[in-house]
Amino acid sequence: MDIRTEIIAVGSELLLGQIVNSNAQFLSQQLAEIGLNVYYHTVVGDNQNRLKHAIETAQKRSNVIIFTGGLGPTKDDLTKETIAHHLGKSLVIDQDALTNIEQYYLQTKRSMSENNKKQAIVIEGSIVLKNDYGMAPGMAIDVDETIYMLLPGPPSEMKPMFTQYGRTYFYEKLGFQEHLTSRVLRYFGIGESQLETDIQDLIDLQTNPTIAPLAADGEVTLRLTAKHKSEEAAIRLIDELETKINERVGQFFYGYEQTTLFQKVKELLLAKNKTISAAESLTGGLFSQHLTSLEAASQFVKGGIVCYTNEVKKNLLGVSPLILDDDGAVSEKCASEMASQIRLKTNSDIGISFTGVAGPGKQEGKPVGTVFIGISTNNSTNVYPLHLAGSRHGIRNRTVKYGCHYLVKLLQGIE
Repeated sequence: MDIRTEIIAVGSELLLGQIVNSNAQFLSQQLAEIGLNVYYHTVVGDNQNRLKHAIETAQKRSNVIIFTGGLGPTKDDLTKETIAHHLGKSLVIDQDALTNIEQYYLQTKRSMSENNKKQAIVIEGSIVLKNDYGMAPGMAIDVDETIYMLLPGPPSEMKPMFTQYGRTYFYEKLGFQEHLTSRVLRYFGIGESQLETDIQDLIDLQTNPTIAPLAADGEVTLRLTAKHKSEEAAIRLIDELETKINERVGQFFYGYEQTTLFQKVKELLLAKNKTISAAESLTGGLFSQHLTSLEAASQFVKGGIVCYTNEVKKNLLGVSPLILDDDGAVSEKCASEMASQIRLKTNSDIGISFTGVAGPGKQEGKPVGTVFIGISTNNSTNVYPLHLAGSRHGIRNRTVKYGCHYLVKLLQGIE
């Protein structure tokens, strides 16, 4: 069966730009993992005629149509009513959904208005998808060899509903025999174009597994996806391809799936039983903010100083006035001194520093994007110079990520 999938997001707030259509991105990723190709994304407002037209258009070109939104209790929630009318189906109350809604109001000691019962209505003959995190259930129905799946709009409800019940429905309905297994590899310190160049022959020859590169905010990810009747065999195929890739670009690899550079630093600090503190000029506390947002941060973060001015660098951090006068705040020597002093003052195992020029103009005669990152341990202090491009915001963000990148390499080398 040639499966052509379309996602239709319903909601005027999407067209007005009030919210981002993250549901379509999530569903496209999920559907790709189970072997369903998405051909079209459509967004339509809360208007019955326009939604009807969108359904008619989708029906001509797609045989799996997934809707998000428009299942709520208000008058502008029209999705299931419009689809039911289009399919010539009745709407019926799903008793389990109604009981769930009534229980919610009993538990919260609130009175239930009549229109809330609308959320328990489903299309006659549909498979009901349970909503474990909200009220309106989803549903799926196959009519004339076209599958219609209706999911709620709030991502907190839609995502778990699809992963728990929607994926299972497609596996059973479409009779998938092969396991589709994916793995995301994460890289930093190499651009997307360079990484692709380094593994171009592997990309050109890809059949099973496949390689999908993706760049995002200074990082590069590769999604490896394999199909096989045996899940174990699919994993072996991915293992073999990952080994080939990392033989070439492994020095830039840092983690899997949704792991961030900050989480990787945390993991290594805890594993090595090390503590860290930061002295931040250029980044204004951004590095410390990211690290301390992670659970158990007090076990590996000792503290930090935002030393934006030379006065604070001298008086609070203890940077030598001679360094500031002769070399400047944006210098290798200053970064080295900042990292050493923050380590000593906080009695940390590692001190890290960030100094540089984020813009909009030059500083101390140095161009925008000039950055120095210092990392100090009991054994040595190293400074990493960078020349970054982009906006002030982008330079600051990439600077702290580079700091993590150098920390990962350092910590991986500690026995």
